[in-house]
Amino acid sequence: MRGLVPDLDTAFPLLFQLPGVYQDGDFTPKFLQAFDDCLAPVLSTLDNLRSYVDPRLAPADFVAMLAYWVAVQVDDQMQVPDQRQAVVDAMRTHARRGTAAALRGVVAHLTGAEVEVSDSGAVTTSSTPGTPLPGAAVPEVHVRIVVDDPEGVDRARVESVLRTVKPVHVRHVLEVVAR
Repeated sequence: MRGLVPDLDTAFPLLFQLPGVYQDGDFTPKFLQAFDDCLAPVLSTLDNLRSYVDPRLAPADFVAMLAYWVAVQVDDQMQVPDQRQAVVDAMRTHARRGTAAALRGVVAHLTGAEVEVSDSGAVTTSSTPGTPLPGAAVPEVHVRIVVDDPEGVDRARVESVLRTVKPVHVRHVLEVVAR
């Protein structure tokens, strides 16, 4: 949580924003110093906002907030470098979300197995009108998990993860086979 930072000066003290007549005396400088003390962390945060949203540079107490933003569970038991890495990994995953590579990575991480992903989509270019569209009419992704013990795979958990990671309009077929 951001708060007062002892001895943090502001680059723009409020006293010097006032006409000279108000800068004299004892009351006004002391009064405005209280506001400067409160505003200094806000101004510092805004000046360094880019660093706050980069998990590699963010203050340690802000990494948990970043983790929440990218749907990563972190707790006080995790070391800060591990929290930072979890947020970086989640950001990479979100950037690839819905792709075959992301599905492969998430399922492989979940099961520790070899994962093959194939989908029904395709891309083509043509200068001829009426060229048949590539791929299948119904979007579908086929996930094949190759493990030593197929019975040891929690299919319900994998199915649940697939439903959240793949695009919502795409059907999926899960196949678990022995190596």
